[in-house]
Amino acid sequence: MGFDSVYKILPEVFSQSYVEARAKFLAIAPAARPYACSSLGPSGEPLYTDVAYFGDRNASRLLILISGTHGPEGYSGSASQLLFLRAGLQDALPASTAVLLVHALNCYGFAWDRRVTAEGCDLNRNFVDYSRPTPTNPGYTELAEHLVPPDLTEDTIRRADDAISAFRKLHGELKFDEARKSGQYTHPEGVFYGGSGPTEARQTLEQIVKDFDIAGRESVIIVDYHTGLGPYGYGELQSEQPSGIAGFQRAVSVFGPSVTSPDLGTSSSVVVRGTQDELWQRILGDRHTYVALEFGTYGAERGREVIRNDHWLYRYRRDEINLELGVRIRQEAKLHYNPEANDWKEMVLCRSHQVHRQAMNALT
Repeated sequence: MGFDSVYKILPEVFSQSYVEARAKFLAIAPAARPYACSSLGPSGEPLYTDVAYFGDRNASRLLILISGTHGPEGYSGSASQLLFLRAGLQDALPASTAVLLVHALNCYGFAWDRRVTAEGCDLNRNFVDYSRPTPTNPGYTELAEHLVPPDLTEDTIRRADDAISAFRKLHGELKFDEARKSGQYTHPEGVFYGGSGPTEARQTLEQIVKDFDIAGRESVIIVDYHTGLGPYGYGELQSEQPSGIAGFQRAVSVFGPSVTSPDLGTSSSVVVRGTQDELWQRILGDRHTYVALEFGTYGAERGREVIRNDHWLYRYRRDEINLELGVRIRQEAKLHYNPEANDWKEMVLCRSHQVHRQAMNALT
């Protein structure tokens, strides 16, 4: 698939809503298996995570493509999955290899343009082992009231920003990023909340693992699509801390030296607790290779404002979620994580196509 053809199909693979994205996915993968969500969409529509499987059910090698872990990041993830299918990479698979596409894992967040699940949890902080004490994050506790202030007036925002600036000056930028982003388990209405137990979306993924016998495979590559970190339009391949250096090296062997690692300090992400890779590490160990394909959008400070406003809305003005204020805040989140710009969309598809081919080459 060349650059011209990628550009031409932008309107055909990118969508304006979860409902549209799902319809496009089911049109090309009509045999997909639906997993119903207990929440409804903004117009009362039912929500589903849909799973399409291609290849021999007993294949020892498996490629998994996951979209929508973080709600509105599902727009580009869904487009990338549709690109994979339109390119025909699932056709003529050898008996040893299969492909599994998980469309809209966090379908609630996708439909409502929220990074979080219906429980208010960041799904990529929710995969900790809840039989053990949850991780602590004293830096977040210190900043909690400033990260999600009680109102968005100019004076309140200025005081919050002053407190955050003082923390950054005292502790440094890395400590601030760790405090805000690495995951916290004490403030349910705060940002990057990991939850007090497995969310419905996590349980859905765990059920998919059982239904498709993923734990029994010999070799599994997982590509989890994300947006919001790094330079505009660049698709960074991030390995995750649960896999450690061995997981990073496996990813490099598949995708090359552009892979980054939080352990090595080369990733645009800090070390995050409770990521999806914790699940894959637990069930597959060194039989898996996980990467988050992260596309940059509009910068960290804009992202901080978008997340702050979203959590403020749902904490203090929940009755206005479907009114003008709520619609505006939700639209801002959608556009931050899914820029309405053809140059950005084209970069997403070109990089995704490259990553798809690399993964298939490694497996087949």
